[in-house]
Amino acid sequence: MNHINLHQGSPEWHAHRANHFNASDAPAMMGCSAYRTRNQLLHEMHTGLSVEVDAATQRRFDDGHRFEALARPLAEDIIGTELYPVTGSEGRLSASFDGLTMDEAICFEHKTLNDELRSVITEARVGARLAPMYRIQMEQQLMISGADKCLFMASKWQGETLVEERHTWYTPDAELRAAILQGWTQFAIDLAAYVPTEAAVPVASGRAPETLPALRIEVTGMVTASNLTDFKDHALAVFGGINRELSTDAQFADAEKTVKWCADVEERLAAAKQHALSQTESIDALFRTIDDISAEARKVRLELDKLVKARKISIREDIFQEGIKAFQQHLSALDTRLGKAYMPEIANGFMEVMRSKRTVDSLRDAVDTELARLKIESNAIADKIQINLGTLRELGSEHNFLFADASVIVLKAPDDLTMLVKSRIAEHMAAEAAKEEATRERIRAEEQAKAAKDLLAAAPWPVAAPVANVVPLPILTPQQAASRILAARLPDAQKTPPTLKLGQIGERLGLALTGDFLKALGFEPAARDKSALLFNESDFPFICEALVSHIQRVQAKQAA
Repeated sequence: MNHINLHQGSPEWHAHRANHFNASDAPAMMGCSAYRTRNQLLHEMHTGLSVEVDAATQRRFDDGHRFEALARPLAEDIIGTELYPVTGSEGRLSASFDGLTMDEAICFEHKTLNDELRSVITEARVGARLAPMYRIQMEQQLMISGADKCLFMASKWQGETLVEERHTWYTPDAELRAAILQGWTQFAIDLAAYVPTEAAVPVASGRAPETLPALRIEVTGMVTASNLTDFKDHALAVFGGINRELSTDAQFADAEKTVKWCADVEERLAAAKQHALSQTESIDALFRTIDDISAEARKVRLELDKLVKARKISIREDIFQEGIKAFQQHLSALDTRLGKAYMPEIANGFMEVMRSKRTVDSLRDAVDTELARLKIESNAIADKIQINLGTLRELGSEHNFLFADASVIVLKAPDDLTMLVKSRIAEHMAAEAAKEEATRERIRAEEQAKAAKDLLAAAPWPVAAPVANVVPLPILTPQQAASRILAARLPDAQKTPPTLKLGQIGERLGLALTGDFLKALGFEPAARDKSALLFNESDFPFICEALVSHIQRVQAKQAA
């Protein structure tokens, strides 16, 4: 951590904050500050202008600094060592510490005690249910300082006397830390592209009710004195100057105020009319004039009321659609970066964050903050896809046909995708090897059969001359031959593992054999290796003997 020797509140300290992403600003950047919105932070960091602090807020700040200084000795007693306030930075990230131990293993953060903190810090323990705005600030402090934990304390004082104090411990949260780093990355992009909205120029919205001259009517059977004509001209001019173009919170406020004012004008005119009626029986001109003014006031009131409601709905829809469009453009840019439309559908929360907002500024800030969150989420997904595409190119470039579902599997976690790619390739190679082995076995058998056929055709066996007085050998049945062979074979305990393939037996004998033929001679395969039949090596002599016996039987049968 780079130590900055600055006094909090000094011009140098403010200059440092203006050029760094500060821990106290991190909650606003993440859209969860109770005091400032993300858009307000963007505007302040872009313009260098902060919101003017009123007297009440300044008193709250002053009390906070005083309570912090008074509470530091209490924190030192809990930690067991001295604390010193310091400002530190790591790159563009910065943090102001209410206290840090000399070995920088523990930091201290203090807040003024309030009902919210009182409800969650029920005892000194790790894991108090602190609001995100507090946890985010401390997480950035731990990130910059490298401290192991932070003592969070909230206290309240009356003068120099402690009224109440509560504290808890906060420990690092890797997931929150990653979110903060991603948040500042996106904030830097948004800050570079930020264009401040121009302050709305105040537009005439009609004069307030008290600006109309007082209506004076005196009658004694006839109108004796009245400024009604001038009043009408003045009122109609005011009604005509009322603004109907609504887009800002200030304009909405003016319009809503004018709606109420028009209703008040109607009521006052009705009262003036009633007052006149109490003085005369009928003065048509007076009443017609009053009715004209009242009708115009009612018309303007109803028109503005309807316009306010319609424009509010329209503006909400415009802001919603702007958020949708901006996010779709961001997804398109990510697909362009990836080289293909790999980005999945990502659910947005625009409608949800707009639900409880009533002003234009709060609606825009809610949508902009949600848009930033969506950009961070989609950027993380795009980074994962980029890694997975690299893995596919590295491991599967020669087997692209195995990954027709690339647009789906690239959404997996990188480790899972690596295992999947290797597994598919291994299975494919094993299947290909099995096919090649089966092909070789088939070709070998065909070649052996052809060789035997060619041998018989080229050199037929001579017919043996009859021999007189020769006693023929006994011809054994297959069952008898098998019984004799089985009696002479080794017991299973003495046999070696079966390794002799059917094709190897054929190669030794110079002729092709089938498994069914050996089964007919009494030799079942001892095992199988995929499609290959395996026999015990010790059975080879007995297989030969069985073949000889078979040939003798065939010979005897032909001689008969």
